Amino acid sequence: MRVLVIEDDWKVGTALKAGLELEGYTAVVARSGEDGFFRATTESFDLIVLDLGLPGRSGLEVLSGLRGQGLAIPVLILTARDTVEDRVQGLDAGADDFLAKPFAFPELLARLRALLRRGRTEESLRLRVADLELDPIGRTVTRGGIPVDLTAREFDLLAYLLRHHGQLVSREMLAREVWKEPTRGTPLDNVIDVHITHLRKKVDRDLAHRLIHTVRGVGFLVKNGA
Repeated sequence: MRVLVIEDDWKVGTALKAGLELEGYTAVVARSGEDGFFRATTESFDLIVLDLGLPGRSGLEVLSGLRGQGLAIPVLILTARDTVEDRVQGLDAGADDFLAKPFAFPELLARLRALLRRGRTEESLRLRVADLELDPIGRTVTRGGIPVDLTAREFDLLAYLLRHHGQLVSREMLAREVWKEPTRGTPLDNVIDVHITHLRKKVDRDLAHRLIHTVRGVGFLVKNGA
């Protein structure tokens, strides 16, 4: 599950990212309204946690812009401004829920789970390509109805590839988004290649219909084809 946190307060944003990732979410933090809007419209997320007082573009402007583009992703507004007027403005702009600062992290998690249940069923959250199915909530994978036993890293790697089904995924993207090491001094290419090899053996096995492909010199691709 990918969560976009749009929050300019460094401590709050960092704490939210760490807490969400401990709960099994993939969290991305944007530090301004402009960056948050750009990420929300160019990347795939399941939820957005949005602060109102943002530099560059306010939270309400971000929210209105997203809804104006037809993006129906659930949005939880996280703000120190919690008057009735603030709530009305947020709801009119398209917010799904509010949580006032300071807040208890368990309540934030409960509200996010409620938004997921309200907006999308568990079935719709599953990722599928051909006869391969990944359940991000139950963290299970099947191929042709047969369970595929993956390590935690292999599961996260496969989930990222499936979310980018039909798109080329570079090793740099995997190092940044799956391994969370964008500034590592030495490349993770060999480590990534080993994991891809193990993942391919488990997912594609000896099947004629292979789903995980390597594009030499570029990266990897999941596609419904031989």
